[in-house]
Amino acid sequence: MMTFNDKIELRVLGITRNQVQSNAYALLLEQVGGPYRIPIVVGTPEAQSIAMRMENIITPRPLTHDLFTSIFHAFGVVLDYVYIHDFNDGVFSAVMHLSSSDAETDLDVRTSDAVAIAIRTGAPIFTTERVMLATGYVSRQDDGRDEGDTLSLEDMSVERLQQAIARCVEREDYEQAAHIQKIIASKLAGCQTATKTDSSTATD
Repeated sequence: MMTFNDKIELRVLGITRNQVQSNAYALLLEQVGGPYRIPIVVGTPEAQSIAMRMENIITPRPLTHDLFTSIFHAFGVVLDYVYIHDFNDGVFSAVMHLSSSDAETDLDVRTSDAVAIAIRTGAPIFTTERVMLATGYVSRQDDGRDEGDTLSLEDMSVERLQQAIARCVEREDYEQAAHIQKIIASKLAGCQTATKTDSSTATD
């Protein structure tokens, strides 16, 4: 079973359309009790499924995520939580932790599918601090530029890059936001490597 190294709860904030890339939407997740938001690019079917459930729209026939939820209920399976545990090469990785009266397991699943099912079952959604810092941004009320914006993206601090992601999301420029997310992930990976090197050469 996958274990939590750290656990940050998220909630679904909404779905927005990508005006730059056709047939693409952004799922916005918000840190519970914190300032961070995480945008995740999703396809049209997943976006529609999530949006329809959030707006309490009932379809004449069940959607795929409704079907999965019905199967869980029919066989006594509980979705305990969704865990977005990794972000690599622009792709989020998630698992659904399922349990029944006599078993439990983690299923690898697309993040958008996991969220679509979670909002139907009321299951909590969690992520790690590393994923949140690598992909999230701090929501800001203004869209002003500051002196840090004159730097190239690679030269900006992680905090500045997170602010840049916030501006991209407000402009619905999710392609640029994803590019900045990769730069942040690279910076964080470099910091972790440097920390490990320092630890291996340190003496008491």
